[in-house]
Amino acid sequence: MKLGIHVNSDKHMEHVIGLVKAAVSKGHEVIVFTMCEGEKLLENPSYTGLCDMPNVSMSFCDHNAVHMGINKSVIPQKIACGSQYNNAVMVHEADRVIVL
Repeated sequence: MKLGIHVNSDKHMEHVIGLVKAAVSKGHEVIVFTMCEGEKLLENPSYTGLCDMPNVSMSFCDHNAVHMGINKSVIPQKIACGSQYNNAVMVHEADRVIVL
């Protein structure tokens, strides 16, 4: 199964991390798309470190990052700097999507 996680808030990082770890431990693929207030998490290594887990892909909305003044130089290159297109791809490819 592919699980999509749409992160649009910075208030639930521990839940996102827990869900990703649980899904990966069960052999599932996880797609994480970050936008809006969730982009504040992109400056936190505990959050961005999820991209190093097997079967996890991450992307974020560049437009939101620029608007919010996110320091993109600290974001690992494994996390795709994208757009709402990445969100649409996640929704299309995922079997289930959770919004946090």
